[in-house]
Amino acid sequence: MTQSERRIYLIERLIDEQPRYKNLAIPQNEAEQKKLLRSLFNVRMSGEIDDDFLKIQDEYLREEISQKGITDVEDLIPVTDGIYLWQGDITTLKCGAIVNAANSQMLGCFAPCHGCIDNAIHTYAGVQLRLECARIMKKQGHEEKTGGAKITSAYNLPCDRVIHTVGPIVRGALTESDKKLLASCYRSCLDIADKNSVKSIAFCCVSTGEFHFPNDKAAEIAVKTVKEYKERTKSKIEVIFNVFKDVDHEIYRKLLGKY
Repeated sequence: MTQSERRIYLIERLIDEQPRYKNLAIPQNEAEQKKLLRSLFNVRMSGEIDDDFLKIQDEYLREEISQKGITDVEDLIPVTDGIYLWQGDITTLKCGAIVNAANSQMLGCFAPCHGCIDNAIHTYAGVQLRLECARIMKKQGHEEKTGGAKITSAYNLPCDRVIHTVGPIVRGALTESDKKLLASCYRSCLDIADKNSVKSIAFCCVSTGEFHFPNDKAAEIAVKTVKEYKERTKSKIEVIFNVFKDVDHEIYRKLLGKY
């Protein structure tokens, strides 16, 4: 099957799952088809689906990621010993684990084509990721606490694992509690990575953006917490600070230039 044929197949299968979408027309335009498919992935609740769907979905997503271009952590140059700064799409990074800025439900973003990292990671990992997260949350029996972390498989992403953490939502002025909870996110991710023998971990800018944590303060906490963790535990884990925006790249460049 071609990518176009796979895309149409997946759209049709996802529409068939939901009777309310039965009259939904599939666009002829490739970009609009991709947008529709992503939307259908995003709104689909966690649930089993047959192997035929998964096979074609996996082929489709891996090809899409390949076309975007995969970056291997082994090709990056460290800023300092065991610490990297990389600007790019975290869903294209080949490393031990990437960090997802999740919400307390830990099920991914349900808003169609939303621009958050949670949405992107769940989209390109595939429907299996939401299902695994749902199983974890059902077993846990309550929402994920802020500052904690969970680890899952990465499915179709080029990384090996995904580590999900819930950062603090800043409402109004930044508080000491907000700062402590964000630091806890980084420690929890590093701790669970080491416990699972993850050799490299890529952090997104946790709690910035939709959660309104000031970018500069978040970066300061991230760098400080990682550095303190590595010194305290003597962990050999390689840490990649992944940024997408130019403003964050400049902030981290200045911070990491001090070490």
